[in-house]
Amino acid sequence: MHFDLIVIGSGPAGYVAAIRGAQLGLKTAIVEKKELGGVCLNWGCIPTKSLLQSANILELFKKSKQYGIQAKQVELNFAKILARSSNLVADLKKGVAFLMKKNEIQLIYGTAKILEEKTLLVKSKNNKNKYKFSNLIIATGAQPKKLDTPKIPNLVNYKGAMSIREIPKKILIIGSGAIGLEFAYFYNAIGSKVILVEKNSQILPTADSEISLEISKNFTHKGIQLLTNSRIKSIKYLNSKNTQLEIESFKNKDYIKVNVDYIISAIGVAPYTKNLGLENVGIQLTNNGHIKVNEYYETNIKNFYAIGDVIPGFSLAHVAYHEAKICVEQIMGLHPKKLNYNNIPLCIYTKPELAFVGYSEKEALAKGFDISVGKFPFSALGKSKITGETEGFIKVIFDKKYGEWLGCHMIGKGVTELITEVLLARNLESTPNEILATTHPHPSITESLVEAIENAYGKSIHF
Repeated sequence: MHFDLIVIGSGPAGYVAAIRGAQLGLKTAIVEKKELGGVCLNWGCIPTKSLLQSANILELFKKSKQYGIQAKQVELNFAKILARSSNLVADLKKGVAFLMKKNEIQLIYGTAKILEEKTLLVKSKNNKNKYKFSNLIIATGAQPKKLDTPKIPNLVNYKGAMSIREIPKKILIIGSGAIGLEFAYFYNAIGSKVILVEKNSQILPTADSEISLEISKNFTHKGIQLLTNSRIKSIKYLNSKNTQLEIESFKNKDYIKVNVDYIISAIGVAPYTKNLGLENVGIQLTNNGHIKVNEYYETNIKNFYAIGDVIPGFSLAHVAYHEAKICVEQIMGLHPKKLNYNNIPLCIYTKPELAFVGYSEKEALAKGFDISVGKFPFSALGKSKITGETEGFIKVIFDKKYGEWLGCHMIGKGVTELITEVLLARNLESTPNEILATTHPHPSITESLVEAIENAYGKSIHF
């Protein structure tokens, strides 16, 4: 069977590419080895945010008294929290399957391997079939990086963490990126003692230092133990409820021993290119194992493309969506606009939420910019006082010479939504003047952005 386009992988990059291809008239197939929706839908973005929403509701009940509402006998049902998450995933997977059918995309289950130019072998449990194609998009995603340790039953990655069926009394998380922070917040909120280990000098090491400091204070206040400048020196499995770890501090060379129920490894992901047959056609990889592509996602071999987590860049679903559409539209000769990787939002859905884009203050200075920096705390915002969520602040960074919006860093309630205004302004190359000339509703969270910009230029009214 011949297809105009075959996509390997049905995660955010893969299924969007397949749908866009079908919309543009390509006879399209998608090959999936296991679950429609990829990591994002099955183990990442969707199910984890469902868990975090349950944690948010629990915390709201705990402080409902301050709103004049007495909530009695609040009970946490962990099984139902997990069931809600699973049901959301199942429902959304049905949605993806419907979109495949609606767009007349052939769904092929099995493991794909490139045999030779424009020939793909797909192996399933009972069959082996060959398919011809005019264009191939590789969207196989990434897999969790492995710790260099012996196999231990209660040492899990983010997939395994979604399968824990009991509330751990004590849990240790290795790595303080988005995955590590979100699991730390969740388990702390439902009653686990949480230890977070980070090899760098600050948690969330890629963030602006003030944002990192603020979330560190918040987590410490919640009772989460933060061990920065540290690494796991040894792990000793005692039994299914008890593993002993020795943790070394880089700073003072001290060692501490802790015993925990579970360990979550959140040290990042690595591209999945294993057994794809890339060598059969000569597709090149980077030193880190990602597939090399140009700005329109074509590999070094004509008609072979790659998108999503399998290529260098951001491992984010919203990036994958855009790469998919650009890639397919380039295949069709539509000359799409290239993706601006300097305007990608990074969002973390803890409480408080975090969102940032562009340069940190340190990075902007290192680039040689003469900068204006403005900040505004949510504790001074009317809407935040109304909601009772006054933690955090907004920090904006502008180039003094041209007014270019170099970066924005936020921590607080609603900032994962508020960041979109910043993205749009940066995409339109707006200066502070356009934002300040735009009337923002009162009371609203969006006012905080205006206040932060005013602060950068000495025009603060409310701070």
